[in-house]
Amino acid sequence: MSEFTAELIGTMLVILLGNGVVANVVLQGTKGFSAGWMVITTGWALAVFVGVVIAAPYSGAHLNPAVTIGLAVAGKFAWGKVVTYIIAQLIGSVIGALLVWIVYRDHFNMTKDPNSQLAVFCTAPAIRNRLFNLLSEIVGTFVLVFVIFYFTNAEITDQKSPIGLGSLGAIPVTFLVWAIGLSLGGTTGYAINPARDFGPRIAHSILPITGKGSSNWAYGWIPILGPFIGAIIAALVFTFLKVKV
Repeated sequence: MSEFTAELIGTMLVILLGNGVVANVVLQGTKGFSAGWMVITTGWALAVFVGVVIAAPYSGAHLNPAVTIGLAVAGKFAWGKVVTYIIAQLIGSVIGALLVWIVYRDHFNMTKDPNSQLAVFCTAPAIRNRLFNLLSEIVGTFVLVFVIFYFTNAEITDQKSPIGLGSLGAIPVTFLVWAIGLSLGGTTGYAINPARDFGPRIAHSILPITGKGSSNWAYGWIPILGPFIGAIIAALVFTFLKVKV
């Protein structure tokens, strides 16, 4: 397991389970059809938990190009590794989306609404307003990356001895993603991760989905650019506050 492999597999699992819960809720004939937003946000949070559990010991579990860029801007990650991580994340996201389509293929065929099919793969705004859609992604990703900077390891207070939490160390980011989805996700579907949207959108565009509509590339730049801007702002604010302290 290398850093590249860990990021690829971790991101693949995030998309498989994250897009999988969307498929379970929006596609016709599933056991979870119309289960609602709470199920989707919970499923996405737990998907991130699974990905982090796998990747954290080997790559630090970025699983998100915006997180990778944010850490690099803050001086917490080597710029020389950024491209490798992002490529792994994009490949993993495409594979994860392909697997979701395979698992739910019959339900895609039953679902006649092309927008519901597309929703399984990528995000779309509830109200189309590109400025505020972009702002929504910026704010959501700012919260994600800024809080990640303040994650700390558990320790015995007196001696300051670190305590290894094993897989439980993935719980903080799970709650963080869940909180963002519940509170800020209603406007755009909270991509907060360029790979989460771009890779599956590519998969949608190439897959032979029955009754498939447009992949909506006209909107596709927002869930890419917004998270990068939000992550960079978070890194700059964190760096500024750290220097002042």
